[in-house]
Amino acid sequence: MMKRIFLVTALLATLLSCAKQPQNRIYAPTPDILPGATDLAAYLPLLEGQRVSILSNQTGMVTPERHVLDTLLALGVNVVSIFSPEHGFRGTADAGELVSSSVDGPTGVPIRSLYDGKGGTPSEEAVSEFDVLVFDLQDVGCRFYTYNVTMGKMMAVCAAHGKKMVVLDRPNPIGFYVDGPILDMKYKSGVGYWPIPVCHGMTLGELALMINGEGWLPGSAHCDLTVVKCRNYTHQSHYVLPVKPSPNLPDMRSIYLYPSLCYFEATPVSLGRGTDAPFQLYGHPNMKGYRFSFTPRSVEGAKNPPQLDRECWGVDLRTEPSDEAVNAAGINLEYVIDAYRNLNLDDHFFRSFFELLIGRDYVRKMIRQGASADEIKAMWADDVASFKEQRKPYLLYEE
Repeated sequence: MMKRIFLVTALLATLLSCAKQPQNRIYAPTPDILPGATDLAAYLPLLEGQRVSILSNQTGMVTPERHVLDTLLALGVNVVSIFSPEHGFRGTADAGELVSSSVDGPTGVPIRSLYDGKGGTPSEEAVSEFDVLVFDLQDVGCRFYTYNVTMGKMMAVCAAHGKKMVVLDRPNPIGFYVDGPILDMKYKSGVGYWPIPVCHGMTLGELALMINGEGWLPGSAHCDLTVVKCRNYTHQSHYVLPVKPSPNLPDMRSIYLYPSLCYFEATPVSLGRGTDAPFQLYGHPNMKGYRFSFTPRSVEGAKNPPQLDRECWGVDLRTEPSDEAVNAAGINLEYVIDAYRNLNLDDHFFRSFFELLIGRDYVRKMIRQGASADEIKAMWADDVASFKEQRKPYLLYEE
C-alpha cells in the first residue's frame, strides 16, 4: 500500500504542477492550494482492507482529469457504493429536485441518493455495506447551501452505527469573512441545520470538527472523524473553484453574490435561474423603472424557474459592483429591499421560506418597517463576533 501511495503522490504532483488554472474576474488563482483529496498519503492507509463508500459529486476531483472515485478504484480500494447529495452525483439536477438511486455507468458502483425524498439519510442496508465513509464535496460557505447539512446527517449516521468518516477538506471560496445572523433553531430545516451564521467562514472539515466538538449531533453523539487538510490554504485565500459546485453557480461571480441574492428564492422575484447568469441578476415582470430585462427559460438545472418565459425587468449585477466591493460588503440586503419597495406587495412579497434562509424573524419585520440594509446588518453584529470566538478551537487554517 505505501509503495502505491508514494507512486501516486508523485504522479499527482506532476499532474497538478502542469494543470492549467482557471481564471478569476479579480483575484489571481493560487495554484499551490491543494484540497485534501490530493493528500493520498494521509488517507489511503485509513482505507486499506476496508469497505469504502464515497459521498461526493462532480466537484470531487483529485486532479483536473481524475475524480476521487476513479482514483481510489485505480489504487485497488474496495469502493462498495456512492452516496450523492442535492443535484445528484453528476451535479445536474435542479435545486431540491428528487434524484433516484442508480448505478454509475463508467464504474458499475451503485449510487445511493440522499436526495430521494426520504429525509436525507440512507437505509440500514446501505449503511451496513461500508466500514468507512469518504466525504468529498466542494462547499460555497453558506448555511443554506445544503452540503453542510448532508455532511452532518451522515456524521450522525456514522456515529450511530460505529462507522469511520473521512472528510477530504476543500477551501471555502468566501472563507475570508463571517456574516449574517446565527440561525434561530425554531427555523431549523434542510437549508439551515446548525446554529451558525449565514456565512460561517469555515471549511466543511472545520465545521465537521465543530459539529462534533459542540455536541450538535443527536444525543451529543460523537463521530469517529478524520479531516484531511487542504495544503497552503488560509482564511484569507481567494480560491477559484475549478468545477462549478451546482448547476446555478456557474462562476465565481455567482458565488460571491450568492449570500446576498439567495433570499429572492422566498419571493416572487427571479434571481436569474433559467438564464446564463443565475445569482447575478434579479427582476420581476412588474418591476418599474429599469431598462434591463431578461427572460427565464427552462434549462438543465432550472427546468421550471420562477417567472418562466416571462420578461423580467430589474438589475444586472454581472459587472458592477466589482468582486472586491461585493466581498467587502458581505451580505447585502439592498437588493432585496430594492425589489420589495419597487413591487409594493407588502407582506405578499415574502414567503415563509424567507425565515428559513435568513434564520431570524426580525429581518422581514425591519424591511417592512423601512429599515436600511446597514441597520439590519447591525442587528447581527454580536452574532458574528460571538461566533468568531466560538469557532476558534476548530479552525485548521490561519485566519
